[in-house]
Amino acid sequence: MSNLIVRGGRRLTGRVRPSANKNAVLPILCATLLTDEEVILRGVPDITDARKILELFEALGSRVEMDFATGVLKVCHAGATNVSAARLPEGMRSSIMLIPPLIARFGEARLEGEVKGCTLGAREIDPHIEVFQTFGVRVEGEEGALALFRDGLFRPASHWLDYASVTTTENFALCAVMAAGSSLLMNAASEPHVQEFCGFLKLMGARIQGEGTSRLAVTGVEKLGGADYTFAEDFHEIATFLALGAITGGQITVKNAQPEMFPLIDRTFGKFGVTVTHEDGWSTATADGPLRIKPPFTSYILQKVEAAPWPYLPVDLLPIFVALGACAEGEMLYWNKVYEGALGWTSELAKFGAHALQCDPHRVITFGGKQLGPAKVESPYIIRVSIALMMVAASIEGQSTILNADPIRRAHPHFVENLIAMGADVEWAD
Repeated sequence: MSNLIVRGGRRLTGRVRPSANKNAVLPILCATLLTDEEVILRGVPDITDARKILELFEALGSRVEMDFATGVLKVCHAGATNVSAARLPEGMRSSIMLIPPLIARFGEARLEGEVKGCTLGAREIDPHIEVFQTFGVRVEGEEGALALFRDGLFRPASHWLDYASVTTTENFALCAVMAAGSSLLMNAASEPHVQEFCGFLKLMGARIQGEGTSRLAVTGVEKLGGADYTFAEDFHEIATFLALGAITGGQITVKNAQPEMFPLIDRTFGKFGVTVTHEDGWSTATADGPLRIKPPFTSYILQKVEAAPWPYLPVDLLPIFVALGACAEGEMLYWNKVYEGALGWTSELAKFGAHALQCDPHRVITFGGKQLGPAKVESPYIIRVSIALMMVAASIEGQSTILNADPIRRAHPHFVENLIAMGADVEWAD
């Protein structure tokens, strides 16, 4: 694992173009397996998870031309015939979305061991298996694996999810676009990356209605074609850079082609005394003086940030607001309504001198206004938590170390280089 050395106390300023959203890139890479025609993807980030999927494609026999310098990928799966290489990459939750296209291509797929991502708590595979079975996939237990088989085409399906799971919604769509008829999913996830994923499938010729809502209707087609697609900017990374400018007393302007996705995120920044403006395709966060939590009008409750499936504030962004709260004057309650293992890291804030109280697995309160100092802290395997700890360190004069900060590389290429360009003193220590 790699550590991140941060020499804080510098105001970060400048303009930055964020990378594509990992949570859109990975399912779209998986979806390319559904066609034998060439697909061109522009803006593919140089992240570890993308490299793992491309390595799988090459092992299958696909033609892969990837230029990470430009972010342009040309891929054609017409030669993908090596079924023995069809093994899901380890250490990435999104690899479960390879199952539908592998079944569509080879008639079978195997789920070996556990499909893991960030250590956010229990992340069950049962909802995915239920979706596969609804489309007529047979599931059989083998030693150390689950084997999944399909006889003929996917049959059309109607399904109602227990909860609005992003990857389960995407797995439903991957099956439904090739099914022999019309399929309907209720309680579908509607996050921006799900909408982007559905837009890509439609570019390939899929027939989808309802993306961005909780009701997803899909009519299967006989075959999907090639596509030439450019990824949108990652709203997680946009919000992260805005927060980095605010927490260091600087001002960072970020390229943002979809400000319509930001009203609730903007209002959440406002609770910390930060104003976000959008103009001419760029977004800027400005703090009028030191960070200060805005008290609620209801006098007997704490100001709060609630995170849940879209269109709530995304749970992936909660850590960056916890970081703001640790450095702001006032108290703030944070409520993660999805993952029960996502807030245990807040005890690390005490090493900086910050005061954070974990009420239960889902709720934390920060008590700001404390004198903070540099520290050596340890990050769990959660992307945005590594960044949140780095944010706090960047706001404090002196040298801090973020141990095990590797998760950042799973989602954000050139993240440290971008920070340095905006005035940060930060480096990797492998």
